[in-house]
Amino acid sequence: MNNELFNLLINKGELKQSVYDITSEAMQVFKEVAQELEDDFRKQHVVKHETITVQVDNKNHFETQIRFAGDVLILLMHTNIFEFPRAHQVMQSKYIREDKERSYCGMIKMYNFLSDSFKYNRINDEGYMIGRILINKDRHYFVEGKKELAQILNNFSENEFTKDVARNILHCAIRYCVNFDLLVPNFEETIKMTLSEMIQIEGQNMISKTAKRLGFRFEKDNPEVL
Repeated sequence: MNNELFNLLINKGELKQSVYDITSEAMQVFKEVAQELEDDFRKQHVVKHETITVQVDNKNHFETQIRFAGDVLILLMHTNIFEFPRAHQVMQSKYIREDKERSYCGMIKMYNFLSDSFKYNRINDEGYMIGRILINKDRHYFVEGKKELAQILNNFSENEFTKDVARNILHCAIRYCVNFDLLVPNFEETIKMTLSEMIQIEGQNMISKTAKRLGFRFEKDNPEVL
């Protein structure tokens, strides 16, 4: 009786640890690709375009920030392991039916914020999750996300995560951020301001909320993505 329980604990624990390690390695690959992007930009464009920068800031093992052209792309690795829900398209594949352990994945999320939100400490500003990468024990990956990211061909049974894959995902994410423009907010939602907000703006804290779609609905691009 106990042995059956212990075997369950050991097998599930080892599976999750293996997926965690693989996801952690993938996160480091993203950091390498981001740093190479910064280095390439510095070599090719920094002299002619001094006001435009690409800057990578690795906050810790689980987070990295990439700043470019007024935007910040944040990659966050989740410390937990997830399983695809039963209704997900991946769960219907022969690949998963042959080995259910393949449905357990680590997760790396990507968020888009305005660079000025950090520069002026605008703590009320909002960012958006534009995509996420799920990676399993076989190093196979599945991408969900907005527009450019949603167009990445997902074949979970065959696609293996590599440095080239990380580069493609990162390029798509940055392209989406650059094309995801800041829209004028609805007038009726911006006509009121408290004295406290005004004082903080005068103190350079810029308390007024700013976001790329403030006052607009941020919808899914299609039912299969975030």
